[in-house]
Amino acid sequence: MNASLERICIVGAGRMGEGIALAFMYAGLPVTLIDIKQRDEEARDHYFQQVEAHLRDELATLARLGSLDPAQVGHVMSHLRLSDRERSGDDLQGAAVVFEAVPEVLERKAETFAWLSAACGSETVIASTTSTFLVTELAALVTHPERFVNAHWLNPAFLMPLVEVSRSETTCPKVVQRLMALLKRIGKVPVQCSPAAGYIVPRIQALAMNEAARMVEEGVASAEDIDTAIRVGFGLRFSVLGMLEFIDWGGGDILFYASHYLAKAIDPRFLPPRVIAENMAQGRNGLREGQGFYDYQDVDLQAYKLQRLGEFTRKLELMGLSPVFNGAVTTS
Repeated sequence: MNASLERICIVGAGRMGEGIALAFMYAGLPVTLIDIKQRDEEARDHYFQQVEAHLRDELATLARLGSLDPAQVGHVMSHLRLSDRERSGDDLQGAAVVFEAVPEVLERKAETFAWLSAACGSETVIASTTSTFLVTELAALVTHPERFVNAHWLNPAFLMPLVEVSRSETTCPKVVQRLMALLKRIGKVPVQCSPAAGYIVPRIQALAMNEAARMVEEGVASAEDIDTAIRVGFGLRFSVLGMLEFIDWGGGDILFYASHYLAKAIDPRFLPPRVIAENMAQGRNGLREGQGFYDYQDVDLQAYKLQRLGEFTRKLELMGLSPVFNGAVTTS
């Protein structure tokens, strides 16, 4: 995408729409946030005042946390234009990307996409922020489906770096490249995934959250202790090493045997996927064999480990969890 300030349109002025708008406003791009609900003039003006107040509150919070100079709040807000459906035609025609963030009701989305197909230029990228419907389902609702993708933002959309981008077979690769470049430009970290229910994070997250709730149900531990274990164990570790990277560190064979133990002791749901056994059979157990989910044969393992451990110790310092030298020694 060129260096000019492309207008971004967001259709749906709820909490997700507000968060996405704020991400682009904060990065200095002009944003039109479009409320498509039919309202009379008084109700519309009142709703727009509420939206603006929400956004100012978010920026004020950042200022209190020291992430933003209070004097910059007005500058960020100057990038926002609030509009209703009837007055958004020119902005939609000139938009580089339009993000759809209407409620997760297929009929609402179908009606919205029919309108956007007529209102937007044929080159405008249209991206749904849905977490419910596959890109293959929604692409059929858009004219020129080659310009359509799903872009799943995690809440809070303004702060969370990750955006999961999912394309269909009809999506033009250049459209994906344009969207990924735009997201990177505002400091996001986009990843690509196939049209699959749950994307990446929600699919893993659902399993982990259900297992945590199940442990409370079974009396394994208290909610407080489980959450502490997640924050200072599970979550802390995986904020440095990705899950597949962590398998390689420990060894796929370790996961294989541990999974079979848990499947026997608790439930077959813990059985490992076929790829773990296949990697074992092929001698791809991870770091110690030079191959796993990643190829380490040309990697300086000492430097790689030092880098990851350095990232980990900085996380510990940030959270106030670093080991204290002689910390157990008391003085009288």
